[in-house]
Amino acid sequence: MPETRQTPLELDFAPTKRGWLGHGTHIAVHRHRQGQLLYPSAGVLATTTELGTWVAPANRLTWTPPGFDHSHRTYGETEVHVLEVPRELCDRLPGRPTVFAVTPLLREALVALTTDRPFQPGAWERLRQVVLDELTDIPEQLVYLPQPSDDRLRAVADVLHTDPGNTSTLAELGRAAGASERTLSRLFHAELGMSFHQWRTLLRIQHALVHLLDGHPVTNTAMRCGWSNPTSFIEAFTAIVGQTPGRYQSELRRAAR
Repeated sequence: MPETRQTPLELDFAPTKRGWLGHGTHIAVHRHRQGQLLYPSAGVLATTTELGTWVAPANRLTWTPPGFDHSHRTYGETEVHVLEVPRELCDRLPGRPTVFAVTPLLREALVALTTDRPFQPGAWERLRQVVLDELTDIPEQLVYLPQPSDDRLRAVADVLHTDPGNTSTLAELGRAAGASERTLSRLFHAELGMSFHQWRTLLRIQHALVHLLDGHPVTNTAMRCGWSNPTSFIEAFTAIVGQTPGRYQSELRRAAR
């Protein structure tokens, strides 16, 4: 059974934190008075809000602004580095949760800031400033899946979350959800700001991140997540994640070492 951790609604973490979370660990809905950067140097960390889900593998980090309700779930043995950002510095970062790529400089700075190594007076704050400077120059990563609120859309989403390889058309899914294809298509655009095809592709990519983390080959992952051939999967994955599935797996292996 997945490990479950109940947390209070509002948390005050120490400025830095680092630790391992087991596969399937769930941290219930909470919020922070400060902003928070979470870097999973191993494993995958999913952050969910009422807006949707952001997924951060070991080459990404998640940003959550202060006062934003959210929960977390881990996939695989996940080492998380936590860096709090004081409220007065948060306006330099986005006003909503997001995911950033982790550059080599950013990774080394985050690891240093979340260890017990001693710092000269003022050095810790200066290194945190380097992290913020680096993030302002990195574009946000679109590994984000908006969460529908309409009951008909949620019924469709539940089916595809359970089986991302499901190849049913929107019309077929609509019959089970009690809505026409036209109605569902309109709702996807109006509520989620994207087409059904775009949303399902993002959902499949998020599931693919976890399958690749578990060591499944690229071809096997493509089939399990609903692509008819590896080439189309590689193209979609690269467009959204910013690197090929093979490169992503290689970076995960390097991070694990």
